[in-house]
Amino acid sequence: MVTRLGLVVHPRRELTGALDAIRRWSDENGVHVVQVPAHGQDRSVAEPGDPATCDLIVALGGDGTTLAALRTGAAAGVPVMGVACGSLGALTAVTADDIDDALERVGAGDWMPRALPALAVDSGGAATLTGVNDLVVVRQGASQVSADVRVDGELFIRFAGDGLVVATPLGSSAYTLAAGGPVLAPGGSGLVLTPLAPHGGCCPPLVAAGESRLTIALEPGHGGARIELDGQIQDRVEPHAPRTLAVTLRERHATLVALGGEEPLLAGLRRRQVIIDSPRMLARDAREAMSRNPVSG
Repeated sequence: MVTRLGLVVHPRRELTGALDAIRRWSDENGVHVVQVPAHGQDRSVAEPGDPATCDLIVALGGDGTTLAALRTGAAAGVPVMGVACGSLGALTAVTADDIDDALERVGAGDWMPRALPALAVDSGGAATLTGVNDLVVVRQGASQVSADVRVDGELFIRFAGDGLVVATPLGSSAYTLAAGGPVLAPGGSGLVLTPLAPHGGCCPPLVAAGESRLTIALEPGHGGARIELDGQIQDRVEPHAPRTLAVTLRERHATLVALGGEEPLLAGLRRRQVIIDSPRMLARDAREAMSRNPVSG
């Protein structure tokens, strides 16, 4: 049962219809609506509220907004429902047009929890940082960074370059894919490490087991480096100040609302043309289409 609903909203997208639907449903069902803190919340649509007092958090926007909501929801132990105000992504369960039905179903308990793992990143005794998608360590200035990467204590690679990306199975279809790393198919588990623009050598992407521990000994060079989690800068590493990061996978870190019938991951990547067939295959399809439907002269 939902008695208090938290909102996380996209800073710029048109949300009038979705917000009207939420307010109408909340009025009819006696649900108190608040806006919970999340990264990028510069737009106010409701009174501020504590996420820990909410039964559900609704993210209005796209995958980025849902990712920000998941960080808030995970810290408070509250499930998140992603609503696509635009095209459907990997994290959004419904479009804004279907929000009425989705809220009715969630209010009636007719939904399934989709548990998402997260990266747990420890560095020099500081508080553990978490990321649902990925950890990015990237050069801050003009110089390269160097890294010594070990898997469960065994040396994998030493390289110099722009940096590296470590991703969860979910995050394997984001930045690390763009950098040439592999996509983990649904049901796969593990950590994906992808070097960014390594300078020479042979530095292939790596898929480590979900129980593995990656240790990254970073030398930031004279330009320094920055550490990002889910696209948010978490820390900056000063020039010539070595840092060691230990990365593990934390299972069942956040909960995403699933309503059934969600688009499969690979189908979604193809629909959004993140994955595109080779030109030879597309040309063959075009020839076959023309042979079936010849243009009359």
